Amino acid sequence: MSPSTSSENCIFCKIIAGEIPSWRIDEDDQSVSFLDVAPFHRGHTLVVPKRHVESFIADPPALAEITPAIDRVSRLLITKLGADGMNMFSSAGPVAGQEVFHLHVHLLPRYADTPGLRNLFGPKPVATDDELETVWRRLTS
Repeated sequence: MSPSTSSENCIFCKIIAGEIPSWRIDEDDQSVSFLDVAPFHRGHTLVVPKRHVESFIADPPALAEITPAIDRVSRLLITKLGADGMNMFSSAGPVAGQEVFHLHVHLLPRYADTPGLRNLFGPKPVATDDELETVWRRLTS
């Protein structure tokens, strides 16, 4: 494992350990889910395994162990944010666009005012703490 992919240097491992603050909305024995600070859409959430695994194609496999959280958090986002749909994706490897080498699944609530795949990815401005707190409060209340 190269230094860029080691658990010691992994931003998600640091979030899981509480060394870096996050807008956590769900946690169980296997996973942690938190708001993306540069969301594509309101409520954009990352679901990550607690143990360090590079991607969904790396060994040992970890995608199945976070599936219950993906299901639970998807339903939470739809219910609490009033989303009209949901996209789910994960990238494996640099050529696929993976930037953080710790398995993570993006859950993107979708709204009727920006439908379809062409509106999935746009500019990713960093969300303000006020914006993240508003979404976090809706999800955790």
